[in-house]
Amino acid sequence: MSAKRVRKAVIPAAGLGTRVLPATKAMPKEMLPIVDKPAIQYIVEEAVRAGIEDILIISNRGKGLIEDHFDRTPELEERLAGNPAKKQVLDEVVGIANLANIYFIRQKETKGLGHAIGRAREFIGDEPFAVLYGDDVIIGDDPVCAQLIRAYEETGKAAVGVKEVPLEDVSKYSSLKVENIRDNIYECTDMIEKPASGEEFSLFSILGRCVLTPDIFDVIEHTPPGAGGEIQLTDAMAHIARTVGITAVDFTGTRYDMGNKLGIMQANIEVALKHPEIGEDFRRYLKEIAAKI
Repeated sequence: MSAKRVRKAVIPAAGLGTRVLPATKAMPKEMLPIVDKPAIQYIVEEAVRAGIEDILIISNRGKGLIEDHFDRTPELEERLAGNPAKKQVLDEVVGIANLANIYFIRQKETKGLGHAIGRAREFIGDEPFAVLYGDDVIIGDDPVCAQLIRAYEETGKAAVGVKEVPLEDVSKYSSLKVENIRDNIYECTDMIEKPASGEEFSLFSILGRCVLTPDIFDVIEHTPPGAGGEIQLTDAMAHIARTVGITAVDFTGTRYDMGNKLGIMQANIEVALKHPEIGEDFRRYLKEIAAKI
């Protein structure tokens, strides 16, 4: 029996953004701009490019700006429509509201990523689904979400997007026990969230993308609090890895951690250098600044 098509995605966006305060005191970190688009729009666009049709964004109080961004704005659209020179901008603004079927639900208590994903059970039903972490913008020609969907379609197993990270950074993420199948595809048979020194399986960590099967919801329900006293999605996925196995994909694409000040600056600089409107002028500016330092 062939695997069901992945047509739904969940974007957990309920984090408080404490690593980038005070910028996130009143603005959700997912709305921090990368040049001229908020981070979460890049994530939604990646999902859409991968063939996702329905997207659930899990937020919490104080994140209404995210909902507003993906809604229509009649007053703004009317003003733009009155200026022929603004037609391209108008098309972009209207297009944001039509990217996909986007739904919202609140995680009323911040109990961890596993708890947040558990809130999506009714939305997902018995279908496989993608998870795109709200902190992680990944830019590349081949959407990471699509890379994982292809791996799921081939194996019928859940898939995670991974990269090797420096040993000193593994404790910030997760560590996977993997065995290479071919090229950039691995079989994962165990994983640990935020391992202490000496607990690492490998330098491979999950970075921002998963395709999960609906059996994860029953596992989450029986997953006790883990690192940080929260219900960790990694702990639930570890059970799946140990019993059924998970496919790990060493993905292609450049990842930017939008919950990190350096990651935000890297994203803005690298995207600006390739931006069709400002790229050349910005490159010239950077050279001038570098010459003065």
